[in-house]
Amino acid sequence: MLTCRKATEICSAELDRPLIWRERLALKVHLTMCSGCSNFRVHVNLMRRAMNTFTEDHSKTDRRSDRDRL
Repeated sequence: MLTCRKATEICSAELDRPLIWRERLALKVHLTMCSGCSNFRVHVNLMRRAMNTFTEDHSKTDRRSDRDRL
């Protein structure tokens, strides 16, 4: 059984690498019983998508600014 600390570590790790089957299984079991960790996972994924969108939009703005300087 995972602790909440370990579950949140695995939630963060899954953003950077594929989880091994034991991690996936243990996390799935934990998340079915723990609403706090389930919410954490949702929010971490939301922040990741928001930051990806921000950096994509920011890089587009930088490219436009570079063209304007020429």
